[in-house]
Amino acid sequence: MPDFTRRSFLAATPLLLAVCAQKPEPVLTADGDSDDYLHARPHTPPPPTVPSQKLERLGLANDRDGYYYVPPSAKPNAPLMLYLHGATGNGQRGIQRWLTHADKAGVIVLAPDSREQTWGVVFGDETDDLAFIDRALNKIFAHYSIDAKRIAATGFSDGASAALSWGLMNGDLFSSVAAFSPGFLHLAGRPIGMPRIFLSHGLNDTILPIDKCGRRIAKILMNAGYDVKFKIFEGDHEVPEIIRADALQWFVTSA
Repeated sequence: MPDFTRRSFLAATPLLLAVCAQKPEPVLTADGDSDDYLHARPHTPPPPTVPSQKLERLGLANDRDGYYYVPPSAKPNAPLMLYLHGATGNGQRGIQRWLTHADKAGVIVLAPDSREQTWGVVFGDETDDLAFIDRALNKIFAHYSIDAKRIAATGFSDGASAALSWGLMNGDLFSSVAAFSPGFLHLAGRPIGMPRIFLSHGLNDTILPIDKCGRRIAKILMNAGYDVKFKIFEGDHEVPEIIRADALQWFVTSA
């Protein structure tokens, strides 16, 4: 199941559907000169990695906070996946379906909550979300040994749009970006680096239609020279288990 109900999604994010079809010609451009970049980086020398073996609360906020998971299979210099939930969701729900895949791949998963009911990239106010993500990343980097060449920004729906937008702006941090059923791409500042990109979209997506969203975004990125893997599946607005497995395998072997 998605991170949210279809009714609540449509009520919360009417802007997304409009943004999907906003421009006739797919091009990648920065829409502003924001300096809201992420500053957190893995520590040198790295701290030891001790598996948590259970979901851990971030402990950075009283209300909307987030969770992380360090699987028993995690080793020093582990890959890290930042996962951004869908609209009206939260990190605790969003991270649940990644646990088995993280166990198999030895990937540490970080799933913060958006500061509001969805990510600020949707409404044009990204500062608070990025500041919180920076704090969350700093906590992980302070406690675990992370491979600086294998850090991914990932997300679903609104979270996919945020992961794409912030992942491209922070390509010096993220080697990979995975966006599952994204609605749009918005660069508030100039992109940095050339992270590899994994996109997935359902042929029958009734919330963010593939022709106006997934295919359009893939074309923008390919035209801009990014290495894009685009997986199309028979389904609606969702992330099938096989897509999760493919994406995580792609991530850990793509560096």
